[in-house]
Amino acid sequence: MSQRLSADVTAALEAFRAGDPVLVHDFDDREGETDLLYPAAAVTPTAVARLRNDAGGLLFVALSDAVATAFNLPFLHDVIDHPSNDHSDLRYDSRPSFSISVNHRETYTGITDQDRSLTIRSLADAAAAAVSGSYDAAEFGATFRTPGHVHLLKAAPGLFDNRRGHTEFGIALADAAEQAPAVAGCEMLDDATGGALSKHAARDYAERHGLAFVEGDSLIEALN
Repeated sequence: MSQRLSADVTAALEAFRAGDPVLVHDFDDREGETDLLYPAAAVTPTAVARLRNDAGGLLFVALSDAVATAFNLPFLHDVIDHPSNDHSDLRYDSRPSFSISVNHRETYTGITDQDRSLTIRSLADAAAAAVSGSYDAAEFGATFRTPGHVHLLKAAPGLFDNRRGHTEFGIALADAAEQAPAVAGCEMLDDATGGALSKHAARDYAERHGLAFVEGDSLIEALN
Protein backbone atom coordinates (compact mmCIF):
# COMPACT_ATOMS: atom_id res chain seq x y z
CA MET A 1 0.00 0.00 0.00
CA SER A 2 1.17 3.50 -0.74
CA GLN A 3 2.66 5.20 2.35
CA ARG A 4 1.07 8.55 1.53
CA LEU A 5 -2.64 8.17 0.94
CA SER A 6 -4.81 10.84 -0.62
CA ALA A 7 -7.59 12.35 1.46
CA ASP A 8 -10.31 10.50 -0.46
CA VAL A 9 -8.64 7.09 -0.04
CA THR A 10 -7.99 7.79 3.64
CA ALA A 11 -11.66 8.71 4.13
CA ALA A 12 -12.77 5.55 2.32
CA LEU A 13 -10.56 3.33 4.49
CA GLU A 14 -11.71 5.03 7.68
CA ALA A 15 -15.32 4.55 6.61
CA PHE A 16 -14.85 0.84 5.90
CA ARG A 17 -13.09 0.34 9.24
CA ALA A 18 -16.11 1.94 10.92
CA GLY A 19 -18.58 -0.16 8.92
CA ASP A 20 -19.82 2.83 6.92
CA PRO A 21 -20.58 2.85 3.18
CA VAL A 22 -18.29 4.25 0.51
CA LEU A 23 -19.15 5.45 -3.00
CA VAL A 24 -16.68 4.18 -5.61
CA HIS A 25 -16.67 5.42 -9.21
CA ASP A 26 -14.82 3.14 -11.62
CA PHE A 27 -13.78 4.91 -14.84
CA ASP A 28 -15.56 7.13 -17.35
CA ASP A 29 -14.42 4.81 -20.16
CA ARG A 30 -15.42 1.56 -18.43
CA GLU A 31 -18.87 1.19 -16.84
CA GLY A 32 -18.92 4.85 -15.89
CA GLU A 33 -20.83 3.91 -12.76
CA THR A 34 -20.66 4.63 -9.04
CA ASP A 35 -21.37 1.76 -6.65
CA LEU A 36 -22.43 2.16 -3.04
CA LEU A 37 -20.28 -0.36 -1.12
CA TYR A 38 -20.44 -1.65 2.47
CA PRO A 39 -18.30 -4.10 4.43
CA ALA A 40 -20.67 -7.06 4.37
CA ALA A 41 -20.38 -7.55 8.15
CA ALA A 42 -21.94 -4.10 8.68
CA VAL A 43 -25.05 -4.60 6.54
CA THR A 44 -28.20 -4.16 8.61
CA PRO A 45 -31.80 -4.09 7.32
CA THR A 46 -31.45 -0.29 7.24
CA ALA A 47 -28.40 -0.62 5.00
CA VAL A 48 -30.28 -2.93 2.63
CA ALA A 49 -33.07 -0.35 2.45
CA ARG A 50 -30.54 2.34 1.57
CA LEU A 51 -28.99 0.16 -1.13
CA ARG A 52 -32.31 -0.54 -2.84
CA ASN A 53 -33.82 2.94 -2.36
CA ASP A 54 -30.83 5.24 -2.84
CA ALA A 55 -28.76 3.11 -5.20
CA GLY A 56 -31.35 0.99 -7.01
CA GLY A 57 -29.19 -1.37 -9.05
CA LEU A 58 -28.45 -5.02 -8.33
CA LEU A 59 -27.62 -5.85 -4.73
CA PHE A 60 -24.57 -8.12 -4.66
CA VAL A 61 -21.82 -9.43 -2.42
CA ALA A 62 -18.27 -9.53 -3.77
CA LEU A 63 -15.97 -12.22 -2.39
CA SER A 64 -12.22 -12.59 -2.74
CA ASP A 65 -10.95 -15.27 -5.08
CA ALA A 66 -9.47 -17.23 -2.16
CA VAL A 67 -12.78 -17.26 -0.31
CA ALA A 68 -14.76 -18.16 -3.42
CA THR A 69 -12.33 -21.03 -4.01
CA ALA A 70 -12.78 -22.26 -0.44
CA PHE A 71 -16.54 -22.24 -1.00
CA ASN A 72 -16.11 -23.98 -4.38
CA LEU A 73 -18.05 -21.19 -6.09
CA PRO A 74 -17.94 -21.21 -9.90
CA PHE A 75 -18.18 -18.38 -12.37
CA LEU A 76 -21.65 -18.82 -13.86
CA HIS A 77 -20.31 -18.40 -17.38
CA ASP A 78 -18.08 -21.42 -16.81
CA VAL A 79 -20.92 -23.76 -15.85
CA ILE A 80 -23.98 -22.65 -17.84
CA ASP A 81 -24.49 -24.59 -21.05
CA HIS A 82 -26.88 -22.38 -23.01
CA PRO A 83 -26.71 -20.35 -26.25
CA SER A 84 -27.16 -17.12 -24.28
CA ASN A 85 -23.87 -17.75 -22.47
CA ASP A 86 -21.85 -15.75 -25.00
CA HIS A 87 -20.06 -12.61 -23.80
CA SER A 88 -18.16 -11.71 -26.95
CA ASP A 89 -20.25 -8.54 -27.25
CA LEU A 90 -19.58 -7.39 -23.65
CA ARG A 91 -18.27 -3.87 -24.13
CA TYR A 92 -17.03 -2.85 -20.69
CA ASP A 93 -15.02 -5.95 -19.78
CA SER A 94 -13.82 -9.34 -21.01
CA ARG A 95 -16.08 -11.35 -18.71
CA PRO A 96 -18.70 -10.98 -15.96
CA SER A 97 -17.90 -11.73 -12.31
CA PHE A 98 -21.18 -13.46 -11.45
CA SER A 99 -21.21 -16.63 -9.43
CA ILE A 100 -24.32 -18.21 -7.86
CA SER A 101 -27.04 -16.39 -5.90
CA VAL A 102 -27.89 -17.44 -2.35
CA ASN A 103 -30.25 -17.12 0.61
CA HIS A 104 -29.34 -17.99 4.18
CA ARG A 105 -31.19 -21.15 5.19
CA GLU A 106 -32.87 -19.34 8.09
CA THR A 107 -34.56 -16.81 5.79
CA TYR A 108 -38.14 -17.15 4.57
CA THR A 109 -38.44 -15.80 1.01
CA GLY A 110 -34.97 -14.27 1.20
CA ILE A 111 -35.95 -10.92 -0.36
CA THR A 112 -36.93 -8.80 2.64
CA ASP A 113 -34.48 -6.31 4.11
CA GLN A 114 -34.20 -8.51 7.20
CA ASP A 115 -33.62 -11.66 5.14
CA ARG A 116 -31.04 -10.15 2.84
CA SER A 117 -29.14 -8.50 5.67
CA LEU A 118 -28.96 -11.86 7.46
CA THR A 119 -27.63 -13.50 4.30
CA ILE A 120 -25.07 -10.75 3.72
CA ARG A 121 -23.75 -10.62 7.29
CA SER A 122 -23.53 -14.41 7.34
CA LEU A 123 -21.48 -14.30 4.14
CA ALA A 124 -19.06 -11.98 5.93
CA ASP A 125 -18.82 -14.43 8.84
CA ALA A 126 -18.25 -17.31 6.43
CA ALA A 127 -15.58 -15.35 4.53
CA ALA A 128 -13.73 -14.53 7.74
CA ALA A 129 -13.84 -18.19 8.77
CA ALA A 130 -12.62 -19.28 5.33
CA VAL A 131 -9.58 -17.02 5.67
CA SER A 132 -8.64 -18.89 8.83
CA GLY A 133 -9.16 -22.22 7.07
CA SER A 134 -12.12 -23.26 9.18
CA TYR A 135 -14.95 -23.04 6.63
CA ASP A 136 -15.37 -25.04 3.44
CA ALA A 137 -17.87 -25.76 0.69
CA ALA A 138 -19.77 -28.30 2.81
CA GLU A 139 -20.33 -25.75 5.55
CA PHE A 140 -21.29 -23.17 2.94
CA GLY A 141 -23.95 -25.53 1.63
CA ALA A 142 -25.22 -26.17 5.14
CA THR A 143 -25.62 -22.41 5.72
CA PHE A 144 -26.85 -21.14 2.34
CA ARG A 145 -29.15 -22.37 -0.43
CA THR A 146 -29.11 -21.49 -4.11
CA PRO A 147 -30.71 -19.89 -6.06
CA GLY A 148 -31.42 -16.96 -3.78
CA HIS A 149 -31.75 -13.20 -3.60
CA VAL A 150 -28.15 -12.17 -2.95
CA HIS A 151 -25.91 -12.38 -6.01
CA LEU A 152 -22.32 -13.40 -5.41
CA LEU A 153 -19.43 -11.96 -7.42
CA LYS A 154 -15.91 -13.43 -7.56
CA ALA A 155 -13.00 -11.02 -7.51
CA ALA A 156 -10.07 -11.64 -9.83
CA PRO A 157 -7.24 -13.52 -8.09
CA GLY A 158 -4.73 -10.73 -8.66
CA LEU A 159 -7.29 -7.96 -8.11
CA PHE A 160 -6.14 -4.89 -10.08
CA ASP A 161 -3.48 -6.85 -11.93
CA ASN A 162 -6.23 -8.95 -13.54
CA ARG A 163 -9.37 -6.81 -13.50
CA ARG A 164 -10.37 -3.31 -12.43
CA GLY A 165 -14.06 -3.45 -11.59
CA HIS A 166 -16.13 -2.64 -8.52
CA THR A 167 -15.73 -6.24 -7.35
CA GLU A 168 -11.97 -5.73 -7.10
CA PHE A 169 -12.27 -2.21 -5.67
CA GLY A 170 -14.47 -3.49 -2.86
CA ILE A 171 -12.22 -6.40 -1.94
CA ALA A 172 -9.11 -4.20 -2.05
CA LEU A 173 -10.81 -1.70 0.28
CA ALA A 174 -11.86 -4.46 2.66
CA ASP A 175 -8.35 -5.89 2.74
CA ALA A 176 -6.71 -2.53 3.38
CA ALA A 177 -9.28 -1.75 6.10
CA GLU A 178 -8.74 -5.18 7.72
CA GLN A 179 -12.31 -6.26 7.10
CA ALA A 180 -13.52 -9.70 6.01
CA PRO A 181 -13.12 -10.22 2.22
CA ALA A 182 -16.86 -9.84 1.61
CA VAL A 183 -18.31 -6.56 0.36
CA ALA A 184 -21.96 -5.73 -0.32
CA GLY A 185 -22.81 -3.21 -2.99
CA CYS A 186 -25.27 -1.82 -5.47
CA GLU A 187 -24.97 0.38 -8.56
CA MET A 188 -26.33 3.91 -8.19
CA LEU A 189 -29.01 4.71 -10.76
CA ASP A 190 -30.71 7.95 -11.76
CA ASP A 191 -34.49 7.95 -11.25
CA ALA A 192 -34.94 10.75 -13.79
CA THR A 193 -33.01 9.22 -16.67
CA GLY A 194 -33.08 5.52 -15.86
CA GLY A 195 -29.34 5.40 -16.50
CA ALA A 196 -26.33 5.34 -14.26
CA LEU A 197 -26.14 8.18 -11.76
CA SER A 198 -23.61 10.71 -13.01
CA LYS A 199 -20.33 11.06 -11.17
CA HIS A 200 -21.23 14.64 -10.26
CA ALA A 201 -24.60 13.57 -8.81
CA ALA A 202 -23.00 10.67 -6.94
CA ARG A 203 -20.42 13.01 -5.41
CA ASP A 204 -23.23 15.38 -4.40
CA TYR A 205 -25.07 12.48 -2.76
CA ALA A 206 -21.95 11.58 -0.80
CA GLU A 207 -21.50 15.17 0.38
CA ARG A 208 -25.16 15.50 1.43
CA HIS A 209 -24.99 12.33 3.50
CA GLY A 210 -21.47 12.73 4.85
CA LEU A 211 -20.14 9.68 3.00
CA ALA A 212 -16.76 8.99 1.43
CA PHE A 213 -16.46 9.19 -2.37
CA VAL A 214 -13.40 7.84 -4.17
CA GLU A 215 -12.31 7.33 -7.77
CA GLY A 216 -11.08 3.99 -9.07
CA ASP A 217 -7.79 5.54 -10.20
CA SER A 218 -7.08 6.72 -6.67
CA LEU A 219 -7.72 3.26 -5.22
CA ILE A 220 -5.45 1.60 -7.75
CA GLU A 221 -2.65 4.06 -7.09
CA ALA A 222 -2.94 3.64 -3.33
CA LEU A 223 -3.76 -0.03 -2.91
CA ASN A 224 -2.14 -1.86 -5.83
